[in-house]
Amino acid sequence: MKVVILAGGFGTRISEESYLKPKPMVEIGEQPILWHIMKYYSQFGYNDFVICLGYKQYVVKEYFADYFLHTSDVTFDLANNSMEVHRKHAEPWKVTLVDTGLNTMTGGRIKRIQEYIGNEPFLLTYGDGVSNVDLKALVEFHKKHGRIATITGVNIGQRFGVMVVKDDGHISEFREKNDNDGKIVNGGFMVMNPEVFDYIEGDSTSFEKEPLEHLAKDGELMVFQHSGFWKCMDTQRDHRQLQEMWDTGNAPWKIWE
Repeated sequence: MKVVILAGGFGTRISEESYLKPKPMVEIGEQPILWHIMKYYSQFGYNDFVICLGYKQYVVKEYFADYFLHTSDVTFDLANNSMEVHRKHAEPWKVTLVDTGLNTMTGGRIKRIQEYIGNEPFLLTYGDGVSNVDLKALVEFHKKHGRIATITGVNIGQRFGVMVVKDDGHISEFREKNDNDGKIVNGGFMVMNPEVFDYIEGDSTSFEKEPLEHLAKDGELMVFQHSGFWKCMDTQRDHRQLQEMWDTGNAPWKIWE
């Protein structure tokens, strides 16, 4: 299964960093949070990535074009115009970087990468959230229930759209928050069947609005409930907290050596 990562937004809430680079390129432990997300998926055997770009998309392209410069020691022989990479570690990744437009909404970005997905189920997440969700169990849950879409539900404060979940895991409603809501929200780490593209009209479609709402109404949206760690790097405070977790060796998403 391919992994689609939404990495094209402006990141206005973390503008102290994002005025220079896209939010997914903001670093934790000297590597972009995008790299952390990809490393996590890779530990479960998912190594084929399609990254939806927009704002300052060239920064992401340049990072992967010069990947060894970011991760290895190098010797430059200026006289012979050559470069030697020492102790290089090549990730087993295939990375497709797609410019999905500067002002395109999340649904539109997903629609634009349809040709790179084909008629196969795919994993989908945001480029600013890390977790220790069990991806193997998530995919097994998705295959078992047979619906079009699965999203991972996490318990946090009332900041995002809210899901109304039945006892069997079926999502009966997806809507904006209100004062009486619970705390289960969409944490990303989703699995989609290709039929999801039929629910997206175009560039102006926000995936979190009409597509998810219509999937819920049609009985095609399920939630995989995750009670473990999840954190979205939405603000500078979030960034500092994630950096502190990394620095103290207490980063729950780091499951690699």
